[in-house]
Amino acid sequence: MNKFLALIKKHPALSWVLGFQAFRLLLLPFMGLMPQDAYYYLYGQNLSLSYFDHPGMIGYLLRISSEIFGQSVLVVKLTDFIITSLTLYSFYKLSSLFLSKHRIWKSMVLMASTIFISILSFNSTPDVPLILFWTLSISFLYKAVFEQKKWFWIIAGITMGLAFNSKYTALLLPIGLIAFLVFSSKYRKLLISPWLWISLILFVGTTFPVWWWNYQNEFASFAFQSTERTGSISKFEIKPKSFFGAIGHQLFLLIPILFAVFIAFTFKHIKKALVKFKLPSQKTLFLLAFFVPTFVGFFLLTPFYWVKMNWMMPSYITGVIIAAMYINKKLLKWQLIISVVFHVALAAQVIFFFVPIKSDDTWTGWEELSEEVAKLQEKHPDTFLFSMDGYKTSAQLRFFLNKKVYAQNVVGLNALHFDYLGDDMELLRGTDAIFIDSDKRFKSDQKKGEIDPNVKENFSSVVELEPIILNKDSGRARKFWVFYCSNYQPKK
Repeated sequence: MNKFLALIKKHPALSWVLGFQAFRLLLLPFMGLMPQDAYYYLYGQNLSLSYFDHPGMIGYLLRISSEIFGQSVLVVKLTDFIITSLTLYSFYKLSSLFLSKHRIWKSMVLMASTIFISILSFNSTPDVPLILFWTLSISFLYKAVFEQKKWFWIIAGITMGLAFNSKYTALLLPIGLIAFLVFSSKYRKLLISPWLWISLILFVGTTFPVWWWNYQNEFASFAFQSTERTGSISKFEIKPKSFFGAIGHQLFLLIPILFAVFIAFTFKHIKKALVKFKLPSQKTLFLLAFFVPTFVGFFLLTPFYWVKMNWMMPSYITGVIIAAMYINKKLLKWQLIISVVFHVALAAQVIFFFVPIKSDDTWTGWEELSEEVAKLQEKHPDTFLFSMDGYKTSAQLRFFLNKKVYAQNVVGLNALHFDYLGDDMELLRGTDAIFIDSDKRFKSDQKKGEIDPNVKENFSSVVELEPIILNKDSGRARKFWVFYCSNYQPKK
């Protein structure tokens, strides 16, 4: 204990880092299950080499934790928190390779104060393991390149592969590495080093399960992640809302001070390169190689395409290290002040729910819905359950009811990874079903009064029952329409 207090006294910034993590840990029990949590938990309960939306690393980790500690919302949240805490420690080790002791702690405070780290700590997404393996990969590549430790080429190849097995964004790791070597006058010779190519071969080998799953399933995941989005970008339509929305997301995730520093040093280095043809030091160039393609690359898309808030997250790892080289004490102080305000507001929303969320992307109401649906099925035995909102309601009901719940593949519509769970709809022919449909806006207690034509086409008759209304007259109010569907006749 004395050693710990001495460490805090020696590095006061450590108290800020630990304080933010303690805050997140204390907030965990108040966090309900998000739809993403339930969906990626579904991954882990249906083990596969890969999955339709993403590779399966987050699902595997949730499966491991549930096998050890059991199935509960808290176990899911703790899994995210522990992995993200490991990311913070890995980030500390990475920062120590580039910064002085004083600036290391600046970088740690900057990173720990972001909403970005809070989101990773609270919500199961592929980004949770991606950021961990991304951070480890850059550390190992540094040792391979700058310290000339050949075995780290092997380790880096594996961790880059594990990052790709978390999320496809990790393809930017080998791209960043090669970009650095191309622009580096000192280390360009490594482009012909066998160790580089051994590392890249190991990267590809580690990602083999993802490629094999895609090969077996007509490259469905790769097509989903690329073809549709490429088509949208190629239309080249100016979308101001997408641009300003991306800026708003980054201001929120990074805190405005850190985001402003990102913009400032990005402009500075790009201007030097394009106007003065001057590149930074080798170590800074290395950091920029893993920052620019992701941060600047995705930002260039924002005027034409809706770039999701998490796409730029990997760039934050080296971006924060560069920011720590520039930020002064006054700006760091304001970063902390704004961050504390943001986090207090976040905690107030989580605990007291001051602002109603008119969306299914919420952590409240799902367990209560499951209890009501269970009662409903007692009244209507031998029915199966399904929903049609992508994955959200179906995944949540699966988690809390611990039974099979179907998605819109029941009526022949694409249903993300629900299409790949091996369900044979013919086995349900002739049975009855209960269809749960979320009323996101919840403007009245009335029934919906209309039936989805896709549902009507697949059942002999459909009768709307009384809606399920939860936590009425509160900020946590949720409403779900309920339909009793008779004699299922799946369309071929």
